[in-house]
Amino acid sequence: MSQALPPLIYHPCYSELALPERHRYPIGKYRALQQALLAIGVPAAHFTEAQAALPADLSCIHASHYVEALCSGTLDAKAMRRIGFPWSEQLIARSLQSIGGTLHTAELALAQGLAVHLSGGYHHAFHDFGSGFCLFNDLAFTAKTLKQRGVGPILIFDLDVHQGDGTALLLANEPEIITASIHCEKNFPARKQHSDWDIGVATNCSEHEYLETVQQSLDSLLTWYRPELVLYDAGVDVHKNDDLGLLSISTATIAQRDQLVFESCRAKQIPVAAVIGGGYQRDLAALTAVHLQLFKAAFNVFGSNLGREIKT
Repeated sequence: MSQALPPLIYHPCYSELALPERHRYPIGKYRALQQALLAIGVPAAHFTEAQAALPADLSCIHASHYVEALCSGTLDAKAMRRIGFPWSEQLIARSLQSIGGTLHTAELALAQGLAVHLSGGYHHAFHDFGSGFCLFNDLAFTAKTLKQRGVGPILIFDLDVHQGDGTALLLANEPEIITASIHCEKNFPARKQHSDWDIGVATNCSEHEYLETVQQSLDSLLTWYRPELVLYDAGVDVHKNDDLGLLSISTATIAQRDQLVFESCRAKQIPVAAVIGGGYQRDLAALTAVHLQLFKAAFNVFGSNLGREIKT
């Protein structure tokens, strides 16, 4: 390969899920994102496929009866409605693959300083139930798994527009795993949990105020906790055109946000594993263009000129 690129983790099954017509979840965004990266010159061979997690692996964060019922298709209809997807073997396969993908992203970040997963950010999954399109919590699973291997402290820095409620509760008794969520206060979930660091921003929050909040929060957290790894949920549902967002953040500001997260961590030599998180515009091309800002920032920080090929 002619130039250095950060590791990119992807699997075709991320978009291989049959959903009812007009379903709210933009399942095609993962394939569209990979195709967009191929189009600007990322070699196909550069995308890494991780090993899928096994159901038994999830016992570190999820109740065994919940995992068994979900994987076998015996979870009751009310619980599946709370998740927001109809049950299928595809759904379980892609969920386990994505869990493994986030863990592998973190492993590669620890080795190379930065890695990006073209999925992940399923932060509404709790110990014994799923919610908000999240079956299993990849962020909590990855942090707990790495902690068991001796990595720590670990900071989960969640900038999705929705609070990382499942992550907060799952890790409430883990002092070596710091949960931080900067989200829209007047948005899902109605009942917020207690992260180690929570800031609920107002719907009329200015872009300057938003960036200042992100920067000051990250600076404080990196200084206080000195993490060995940052798990970064780079949700783009803060975007002004997002169907489920309620904030008014532009593509350019999201690009600045992602850049400052990577640069702040690099300045302190802290590895970052990033996941793309939420984004719900029905216009798939427009949604892909916003998600691409994470990769632009990653390429820029990693020293690749491919960042210039991504428009802001």
